[in-house]
Amino acid sequence: MMDPLSPQTGIFTMGSKAHALHARLTAFMDAHVYPNEAALYAQVAAGETRWKPLPLMEELKDRARREGLWNLFLPDSEHGAGLSNLDYAPLCEIMGRSHWAPEIFNCGAPDTGNMEVLVRYGTAEQQARWLMPLLAGEIRSAFAMTEPEVASSDATNIATRIERDGDAYVINGRKWWTSGANDTRCKIMIVMGKTDPDNPDRHHQQSMVLVPTDTPGVTIKRHLPVFGYDDAPHGHAEVLFDNVRVPVGNILLGEGRGFEIAQGRLGPGRIHHCMRLIGASERALELTCRRLLSRVAFGKPVATQGVWHERIAEARIAIDQARLLTLKAAHMMDTVGNKVAKAEIAMIKVVAPNVACKVIDMAIQAHGGGGVSDDFPLAWAYANARTLRLADGPDEVHRAQVGKMELGKYRPR
Repeated sequence: MMDPLSPQTGIFTMGSKAHALHARLTAFMDAHVYPNEAALYAQVAAGETRWKPLPLMEELKDRARREGLWNLFLPDSEHGAGLSNLDYAPLCEIMGRSHWAPEIFNCGAPDTGNMEVLVRYGTAEQQARWLMPLLAGEIRSAFAMTEPEVASSDATNIATRIERDGDAYVINGRKWWTSGANDTRCKIMIVMGKTDPDNPDRHHQQSMVLVPTDTPGVTIKRHLPVFGYDDAPHGHAEVLFDNVRVPVGNILLGEGRGFEIAQGRLGPGRIHHCMRLIGASERALELTCRRLLSRVAFGKPVATQGVWHERIAEARIAIDQARLLTLKAAHMMDTVGNKVAKAEIAMIKVVAPNVACKVIDMAIQAHGGGGVSDDFPLAWAYANARTLRLADGPDEVHRAQVGKMELGKYRPR
């Protein structure tokens, strides 16, 4: 696979450390990840053990840690690999080629976003108790924001209450699509709710608190499948909070700062999703080309039939466009900050999932019946890509944001 960021092929370049990691990560994927994908799926299918850690996954994680391919995200933090967002982009893209890879390198959502929250906003005590075990891969975490009773695309709608009662906060509400909450290793959730619902500034009504999953009143109601996939052992859960009490010290940053934290968390999270989606798109295109070259229909190789030339060309163009926009957003995050780069982050969050959906759909068509089976990684990849047109903000919200910012350039001052 060609390095998209080499000086010969792109305007963005990685540092020497990132280039070395790129080569090592690619080699690890070839040697240990792709050959074990089927075995990992088989372990998940093993009945009652599906919500428990997979033995093979733990072996691969140990190997990745020993080889120094661990916690490659977290720019500007001593806990990470010392990479910029631009450096991390091609590495994250490689991980996105496999369903299993992000966790193997401790670079999977929602843990990455939660670790970034703890690095940026957590107290020393919160970091010691929760960040360090997450960085070590000893536990997993969840982020509880979306709710079934409200349109959560507008985060100010969130109805979960977080009320002060002496030296504790009492939490009442219902969340869903809380990714990772089904996992037996999930020990901590970051929960967003309202501490001041009457505040005239709707963006200062919300707060975030740390809630250990074993706190009385926390109930995992059910796991939620995505297009039939339950994503075990990780999963996505509906969670009930019934008079859940946590110490006041579990608040993050302070009351009324929840929306601010959410924006700080979702910016990197969104671009990481986009990086991984480009990797999934690349793999889908690669599988398509190999499939077309190996199949004969109506007396000639399928690859020689003109319709596929056009489809492959469109896919190649779309992937490269999406990658360049992602790299631009990453570069801006590094140089001028996430807030200034919010338009680019919003744009790529629209572009990358839509490109991935189109390219993976083409790959499914090329594989015929095999494309919708579990013999190839395409069906799951499509389900994931389609879901990411909703997760971290639906397309419509990001388009609206970009449109408003564009119009703002021309409004009279």
